[in-house]
Amino acid sequence: MRREGSWKFAGMVLTCLLVLGLHANASAQGRGRGGGGGGRPPGVGGGPPAGAGVDRGIGNASDRSNGRSDAGLGRASDRSNGRSDARLERARKQHENARRADSELRDHPEMAARLHTTANDLREGYQAALAANPDLKFGQYVAATRLAANLGTRHPNVTREAILAGLADGDSIGRTLRELGVGKDEAKEAERQAERELKQSKRRNP
Repeated sequence: MRREGSWKFAGMVLTCLLVLGLHANASAQGRGRGGGGGGRPPGVGGGPPAGAGVDRGIGNASDRSNGRSDAGLGRASDRSNGRSDARLERARKQHENARRADSELRDHPEMAARLHTTANDLREGYQAALAANPDLKFGQYVAATRLAANLGTRHPNVTREAILAGLADGDSIGRTLRELGVGKDEAKEAERQAERELKQSKRRNP
């Protein structure tokens, strides 16, 4: 009877141990599946932290370059805006100078004939010259036209286009004439003659 009791006690102990083992295994599996299906928590085991993605990479690019990428974009925009502003200013000057020339030709209807040309020729020639040099004044264009007519026979390289090119480079008419081979005194006299012709062309009939 004592041996039979010992076996029963041993069986009960084994049964308890088996039940405890099964419970522990089920509890471990439950913890593995808990909180979203058994995956590792964000940032554990080499996984990307929460919120990681393409946007985060772009932000890091700016951080890693110490803002150089943002500054580059800003400079590109500034340069583009600068070119747009320059084109607008150039167009504004062309329009304003052309408008003043039209007004001067209307105010002095005999001007073109006295300069041995026509109003349309002066207007069209001046507008074409403005495309290359929007700062060119109408009086400078007329002076270049007269200087080429007065000096061209003695100095074939003195043309209206050559004088206008010198003005576009920022040179004065006198300096341009000297660079084209005209002597200093002759250049001064030629300028004075062109100025007299321009003033006379604007005089009104008595």
